[in-house]
Amino acid sequence: MNVTIAPGASLRRIAEIVRNAMLRGPDAWKGGSLPERNVKPNPADNLLPTDRDVVELFTLLRERATPYLLVGGIAMLRYVEGRNTEDIDLLMSLPSLKQLPEISIEEQNEYFIRGRIGNVRVKVLLTANALFAEVKQGFGTTHRFAELDVSTATPEGLVLLKLYALPSLYRQGLFDRVSVYESDIASLLQRHRPAVEPLLQRLQPHLEAGDLHELRGIVRDIEARIARFEQLKKP
Repeated sequence: MNVTIAPGASLRRIAEIVRNAMLRGPDAWKGGSLPERNVKPNPADNLLPTDRDVVELFTLLRERATPYLLVGGIAMLRYVEGRNTEDIDLLMSLPSLKQLPEISIEEQNEYFIRGRIGNVRVKVLLTANALFAEVKQGFGTTHRFAELDVSTATPEGLVLLKLYALPSLYRQGLFDRVSVYESDIASLLQRHRPAVEPLLQRLQPHLEAGDLHELRGIVRDIEARIARFEQLKKP
């Protein structure tokens, strides 16, 4: 199901998207970036988030002046059509997260945290990861919703995060998620035309040389697909 978030939309639109994903879509929550999952099922996973839950999350972020960026599937929907997503992804530091004790932490490793506020599932990318910190510092913008402004990763920031994640997803054999990430990258490149080479150069300190080489090949394939699309859509 293709969805989007229009400029000036209510934060309730985010709640609607998350609810639709839980009711209809694939379980994006279980396919996230935390590689090791050995936890008991949480009965709260079946509870649908309310509009109030989502509004409360972003209101608390504003009231406490908590530095963050909205990333992940919800951020994607500000730029391109996409799919429903079951969680809200935020990029922030651990000290910033501690400003929000309302978020109950359910899973944690060095760079990722899973939790929830009310019935909203929240995934946090921690700036303890140097690449995440770089995105937080240099690839943010502000998008206006009906209730308040939301700090959001730029298209370049989202491409950077998705390129960075691809080598790990390939090694884990997560073909479905690889396909989603590559499709997201293609959509962002086709719609917003960010310069990719500077992004690849930014990845160099954070990836093995072999991984970066493979990423360059993936980007070439994506750019070739975009070129074919642009050629074939001409009248």
